[in-house]
Amino acid sequence: MTVSAEAYLAVVTETIGRVAADQRENVARAADLIAASLRADGVVHAFGTGHSEALAMEIAGRAGGLVPTNRIALRDLVLHGGEPADVLGPKLEREPAVAHRLYELAPVRPQDVFVLASNSGVNGAMVEFASIVKARGHGLVAITSAQHSARMTSRHPSGRKLADFADVVLDNGAPYGDATLPLPGGGAVGAVSSITAALLAQQIVAEVVARLLAVGERPPVYRSANITGGDEHNAELEARYAGRIRRGA
Repeated sequence: MTVSAEAYLAVVTETIGRVAADQRENVARAADLIAASLRADGVVHAFGTGHSEALAMEIAGRAGGLVPTNRIALRDLVLHGGEPADVLGPKLEREPAVAHRLYELAPVRPQDVFVLASNSGVNGAMVEFASIVKARGHGLVAITSAQHSARMTSRHPSGRKLADFADVVLDNGAPYGDATLPLPGGGAVGAVSSITAALLAQQIVAEVVARLLAVGERPPVYRSANITGGDEHNAELEARYAGRIRRGA
């Protein structure tokens, strides 16, 4: 396989088509879970570390997305928990203990639902967070790479992985190592997990909105802040969830 923009586009196009077809049923199940939570006055909490934080940003706080959404991030330890900035680092996602503090800092109610993303599904903080979410009785949707996770040993003391805790697991279709175009002598370029995770996130949102419309409810959906009237529209909807959703750094 050659390394080029065209080759990458071909791989991405094939992967998107495969994920969309293979995950159709799981997208519907995830939408059912989230719609039920929203109809019970719940909020969707999204959490990802590393590049999987892009998934949380896709779910929470963007134009065309659901207003009752909250983004959880490792930096919440600093922004909301009073920890010094140097607590943050590339290996923090491997520490199970931080999950308890993140959950405590989140404005969570019993009817809320969680969407967690991790390509590998094995890092300690994410696995521990998933275990806490289920221990507290919340619904949980996981987005991960089935292929990558299957080839990894869990970094959590229990030996379990993110997918082991989820009510619904969506496979982002990424290969082991995420990158898709092999290089001579080893390695590869052209990661796909962020693209396919964004696809799945947007498909879920569309299906949630469809379910709310089907029962005659007006979906609480963001408009772009960069169109006329967008700020006013969004502020009115956000006021319904005051103290429950964050739009921080």
